[in-house]
Amino acid sequence: DGEKVKALVESYRKALVVHAYQEELVKQQMAEEIAPSEIADYYEKNKSLFVLEKPIAKGLFIKVPLQASGLADVRRWYKKNTQDAIEKLEKYSLRNAVTYDYFYDQWRPLEELEAMIPAKSWNPESNYLKQDKNVELKDTAFHYFLHIEEYLGKDEPKPLDVAQEEIKEILINLKRVEFINRVKEDLYRQAQDKNGINYYYLNKDE
Repeated sequence: DGEKVKALVESYRKALVVHAYQEELVKQQMAEEIAPSEIADYYEKNKSLFVLEKPIAKGLFIKVPLQASGLADVRRWYKKNTQDAIEKLEKYSLRNAVTYDYFYDQWRPLEELEAMIPAKSWNPESNYLKQDKNVELKDTAFHYFLHIEEYLGKDEPKPLDVAQEEIKEILINLKRVEFINRVKEDLYRQAQDKNGINYYYLNKDE
């Protein structure tokens, strides 16, 4: 009947208000940063869940015109992960390089590196990169120098710094569910204390 429908509509309206209240509380709660120690702890306990879908690498890339001077120096410097060699390369690149990309401090997808060098000139198979981490190529216009300092292949465990954003999202979602359930329980207890819980049933035959 009409009264029962009104009661259900009112109950639904209250449920929406409660939901909005919960979401606002969740936003406030989730605004707190997930601690790095939490991320590291989850990573250590669940390493098997995080594997690479594509190869990644750290290193350095420099591209210079074919007629550039000082190529012999570049050949020496680009293979060394030393402060002196890096500083010399950086100064050289300001005057001569078309591209200079330093990525010792961050993992890059291997496909990004492949896109930097001449097509069909390099076949970066896993075993090849693990054995020879210095690649020099040239075409009709440029020399390409690529040094791979670290390499991880497909299906190998993800490093923590690669997996951390994924883990952070997992932890946020877990905390979100836990927090919402806790809020629901608190609201339910408060309603019980105030005798504010009403149950409505619809008869299918009505």
